[in-house]
Amino acid sequence: MAQIEHILTSHAPKPLGHYSQAARAGGFIHVSGQLPIKPEGQSEQSDDLFDNQASLVLRNLLAVLEAAGATPSHVVKVTAYIVGVEHWSSFNAAYAKAFGEARPARSVVPVPALHHGYLIELDAVALDPSDTDRGAAAITA
Repeated sequence: MAQIEHILTSHAPKPLGHYSQAARAGGFIHVSGQLPIKPEGQSEQSDDLFDNQASLVLRNLLAVLEAAGATPSHVVKVTAYIVGVEHWSSFNAAYAKAFGEARPARSVVPVPALHHGYLIELDAVALDPSDTDRGAAAITA
């Protein structure tokens, strides 16, 4: 039976429900949807500035990946859920800055609303760098 390891870091917000920040299995790391919440906890209201939310959610996503031993170069796919398609270019700029030379596959999905009034949520799938068959490929690609 396959082993599943649950990833948890204090450098990203604790899960708000019955799920893990990420799960490692089968050579991959699956990062749960991350919201723009400070690691120390959810505020009463979301910051209404999209750029601030985008920067924070990207930091959270990268913190979970780092806790799993992965870097942006290990990321295979990111899905972004954004309230308001007019924020696409701002998201794209923040994303390019956070991911640098890494260019994983990506989907940007406009949605009508997200929990607690947030404007962005991200999830991702990455190669597990501890899996020598798959993880080394990200570094050499």
